[in-house]
Amino acid sequence: MEENQISSAILEALTGKSSLKQVIYDKTLEAFGLVKEVLIQLEAHYNNQLGDTDERIRLQYQDNGLFGAQLKVAGDILVISMHSNVFNFNREHNIWKGSYVSGDLTRAYCGVINIYNFLADSFRYNRMNDLGYLISRIFINKDNHFFVEGKKQQEYSYTNFGKAEISRDILKDILNRAINYALEFDLLVPPYDTVKLTSVENASQNIEYSKMRTGKRLGFRFNSDDIS
Repeated sequence: MEENQISSAILEALTGKSSLKQVIYDKTLEAFGLVKEVLIQLEAHYNNQLGDTDERIRLQYQDNGLFGAQLKVAGDILVISMHSNVFNFNREHNIWKGSYVSGDLTRAYCGVINIYNFLADSFRYNRMNDLGYLISRIFINKDNHFFVEGKKQQEYSYTNFGKAEISRDILKDILNRAINYALEFDLLVPPYDTVKLTSVENASQNIEYSKMRTGKRLGFRFNSDDIS
């Protein structure tokens, strides 16, 4: 490839794909701003409904900067984060099967917002080895169209990409579902063989602050998982 061709290719990429990604970033960041607003509203709504109940089950919202937020719900924490980059999809993904993307390949580029479920005690006791589970992720493209991937969440009606734009009401519904899922699934006792050995370092810690890796096993999986 000659120098002029390389220069032309660079300029084409900058004015085309790179510019597109900036538009998608802005759309996703705007949606994430709505996520934070909805979380604040949900905190106020449910705490008002709970009244003078046990403080430990009240919701607590926390802003974690430009790309992060979390909502404590009783013994669980939802960690919601926006990735700063824009993604495309591998050719095996279902996104390529519909006419929406095949009619305009730039529609496949998306920003992503992830919703993870952690145990509140993992943060409280600084248990850095504890696991969180991805409940769902929201993909948003240049046209503000979106779809949601979740772990066998068959109730979700947000899989038809290109039919609707992301909105405050939709985000509220997604977040309410995420809260409900987090509360539905309980912490399971780990198999005996996985915890029958420990280190001197772990044993020397006060049992209250045990370093045993802890996490909830949710009853659904991503379509890409290998096991059911």
